[in-house]
Amino acid sequence: MRLLPLLFFLTADYSNAKTTLSIANNQLSFENVSASLRSDMKRPRAKVKAKPKKKVRRKPHIVKVVEPRKTVQEEVRDAFSDSLIIDSLSASLIADTLTNDTLPWPESLRARLDTIIKKSPTLKTSQYALMVYDLTADSLLYAVNEKQTLRPASTMKLLTAITALDKLGGSYQFKTFLKSTGSVVDSTRTLKGNVYVVGGMDPRFNRDDLIAFVESLKKMGVDTIEGKLCADRSFKEKDLFGEGWCWDDDNPVLSPLVYSRKDQMMEKLKEEMEMQGITLKGEIVDEVAPFAAVNICSRAHSIDQILSRMMKESDNLYAESMYYHLASALNKPARAAGAKHFEQMLMRRMGLDPSNYRLADGSGLSLYNYVTAELEVAFLRYAYENSTIYNNLISSLPLAAYDGTLAKRLNGTRAAGNIRAKTGTLTCVSSLAGYAKASNGHVLAFCIINQGVLRAKNAKDFQDSVCVAMCK
Repeated sequence: MRLLPLLFFLTADYSNAKTTLSIANNQLSFENVSASLRSDMKRPRAKVKAKPKKKVRRKPHIVKVVEPRKTVQEEVRDAFSDSLIIDSLSASLIADTLTNDTLPWPESLRARLDTIIKKSPTLKTSQYALMVYDLTADSLLYAVNEKQTLRPASTMKLLTAITALDKLGGSYQFKTFLKSTGSVVDSTRTLKGNVYVVGGMDPRFNRDDLIAFVESLKKMGVDTIEGKLCADRSFKEKDLFGEGWCWDDDNPVLSPLVYSRKDQMMEKLKEEMEMQGITLKGEIVDEVAPFAAVNICSRAHSIDQILSRMMKESDNLYAESMYYHLASALNKPARAAGAKHFEQMLMRRMGLDPSNYRLADGSGLSLYNYVTAELEVAFLRYAYENSTIYNNLISSLPLAAYDGTLAKRLNGTRAAGNIRAKTGTLTCVSSLAGYAKASNGHVLAFCIINQGVLRAKNAKDFQDSVCVAMCK
């Protein structure tokens, strides 16, 4: 708008110059006419026939209307409208956002969340629950449908992880044992007895562990095993699938002797023995190791190693392994009911009634799981108040825009690097629960569950908007 005075100035100069030129032309024209008249007075006049007058069409007189000068706000609005195409919804959101940002925290957060919920088309055709709790101030910030029971999908892993850390501790290990009976005949390098693999449902057990088992036999001086290779599966119940799992889903196999995500450890061990020159004369059978069996070798992985992949990659096998190790603290063989028992005990300590919820598995694959946003936030609060649990848990959660299942979400927003949360996805279900760091430094616990959504992206967009609002 600084150009307007310059335009007026140039216009005025041009008008003055035009007027001066017009006067000069008129003077010149007048002098020429006078000279012509003087010349004509000396000549004899000739009769001139009068020519008929031509009708001259006059152009209509146009009156220019000078509009009043616009205000700065009007000029900015016009320029914004010219440079961007904004629909009514976006314009409304921008206006609401500007209004919300003028409010003090946490009123500004509540206003932003109100706006997101009001404007979200996804929520008009589906169920949802949202709860945000200020852990630093120990106060509830926001809650909508927080007591409504919904399917949590993989945010169920939060309950499994927190309960396991509470019961088993941060130094707990997932172990697999190699044992034997009988004795070794030195002259023939033959083990006259059985070899037992006692499964501990360790999802990280790999080829390095198999090689360690075979090398331990070699160190004993064994080239031949005349007995059997026995699979001890007594760690857990025999069911290989969880309650309420869909038959056509990509379900993990719940075996105590899992190897490369399959129930094939014994076959792979036999192959490795043959490669290392150990001959097995007996068969592979299922048999529990006797109490007198001697421990030859053991392999272990820490709870942190299991927890990391379970949460960051949302690995269902790892979650179910954690679930059954939790259950094994109650009884063996471990049963899913044992894990539920400890989860329900923890709920009672939080002041919640376990009968208000339905627990079926540790991964969230089951369609029988029904929890609330209030319950998940309660577990997150409990973890935050117990440093041993929190320190193990927080490092395992995906970090927004950086790793895990949140690596490609919230990039370039204020939530990037400020949200650590567990994602959840099932058919028509999407969820997100964890911790957020607000702009004032407060730590927030939150849970968002969307159910009945036909397009997961729509639910994720809603969840991302909430995350940005919390971190703004």
